[in-house]
Amino acid sequence: MGTLPETKIDYSIHPRVNSTDPVAPRPRPATPAHVIKTDAEAIEIAERLAERFKVGAALRDREGLLPIAELDEYSQSGLWSINVPKAYGGPGVSYATLAKVIETIAAADPAIAQITQNHLAIVGTIDLDGTDEQKRDLFALALSGIRFGNAFSELKSKTVAAFETRVRFEGNDAIVNGEKFYTTGALLAHVVPIVAVTEDGQAYLVFADRDAEGLTVTNNWSSFGQRTTASGGVRIESVKVPKARALHVTSFEHPTVAGPVSQIIQSAIDLGIARGAIEDTIAFVKTHSRPWLDSGKETAGEDLFTIAAIGDLQIKLHAAKALLEIAGRAIDVADADPNEGTVSEATIKTAESKVLTTEIAILATNKLFELAGTRSTLAEHGLDRHWRNARVHTLHDPVRWKFYHVGNYYLNGVNPPRHAWN
Repeated sequence: MGTLPETKIDYSIHPRVNSTDPVAPRPRPATPAHVIKTDAEAIEIAERLAERFKVGAALRDREGLLPIAELDEYSQSGLWSINVPKAYGGPGVSYATLAKVIETIAAADPAIAQITQNHLAIVGTIDLDGTDEQKRDLFALALSGIRFGNAFSELKSKTVAAFETRVRFEGNDAIVNGEKFYTTGALLAHVVPIVAVTEDGQAYLVFADRDAEGLTVTNNWSSFGQRTTASGGVRIESVKVPKARALHVTSFEHPTVAGPVSQIIQSAIDLGIARGAIEDTIAFVKTHSRPWLDSGKETAGEDLFTIAAIGDLQIKLHAAKALLEIAGRAIDVADADPNEGTVSEATIKTAESKVLTTEIAILATNKLFELAGTRSTLAEHGLDRHWRNARVHTLHDPVRWKFYHVGNYYLNGVNPPRHAWN
């Protein structure tokens, strides 16, 4: 938190968001990424990186600078392979730990945390749906530091789960055609997994190299929040990929943790946004805000109503944090023993977490300005990014439906539906 630095930036070498300038595929890492050994090491590395990522977060948001150097350091740290199973050389950390890692990064810069979300969910999908050969191949890429992007959602389809992108197979090749949007991670990825369906409706995740012929990633993300995620569009024109890298996705056809894994990452990002906003609120009240004249106090931090409001925010933050960990532990149980009961429990606990993290993210980012005062809205502080980020990221899936599924589960014993948004 604090006044944004007056920094001169060379835009010729530092791409900006929503630019007409093309962004070349990122070079693959020159050295293998670090491989994390334990849950504790994962959290320690996340905390260390978060300290560095926080320093330039407001500047990157203000100037629309893509976090290229930060992302390279992040993926080389080993945090992008923490859910690769131990059987394939990965750490296989708890999903509670994975959520803690994402929350920690998101508290520093939620855009950087969001760029990770699809990669980690895809790693989970590989574990659920890949053949042994595909697991050995794709997990090895993740462990080496290769970043998976995402070409999943479509802008013009009827619903988020209606896919018009097609894949067909010719000999040893998979050939894909279509168009995607909300493709967080694709622009700065090394490999872009594409969700596509066959003519008879079979779903595949096709792993195309970022520089594959016919694959065009557009840097046209113009949202007012999560600005530096580069979540723009992908055009896929007869992209040819080895058939061995076309993964048949069936994990939503039977009980698996695919949905909860995707959702807990979203929940962790929202919790991180809330935590970052509350930390900046406290710092601003202590160093910049004036006491209200009716309070009779010498400092803003002595105002009784401000003190009570901070207490309320911290209580709700801690409740959301606790439920996020509970959800992670439930996913671990369901991952070890997937059945209708364990998966439904994990899905519901994750939905409950998503409700609380959404509510505290929006509340905290609103309260920031109420408690810190008018001067906190000045552009020099860059604090509006917290509200913009919360408002945009919490739209990923509607919380109003979480209430319904949770209520239906407890009241009527109805298990929640299985898909990536639940």
